[in-house]
Amino acid sequence: MATAYILINSEIGKEQEVQEHLLKLPNVVEAYVLYGVYDLIAKIEAEDTATLKNIVTQNLRDLENVRSTMTMICVEQ
Repeated sequence: MATAYILINSEIGKEQEVQEHLLKLPNVVEAYVLYGVYDLIAKIEAEDTATLKNIVTQNLRDLENVRSTMTMICVEQ
């Protein structure tokens, strides 16, 4: 199982809306609104890192009101 944390910047005032959309995606395990440089953090899990990359590029970045993302893929144990 591959895991990644995604830091997300959203449009101003759209954090809750983005969080709701994130939690509807099948591979999103957790999603939280943050205070600080980033607006949200999401934890995603998939079978392998290639699938994680596809989820980020094809699902998360295309969500309405998402301005930018930073992906941190965890080292598999």
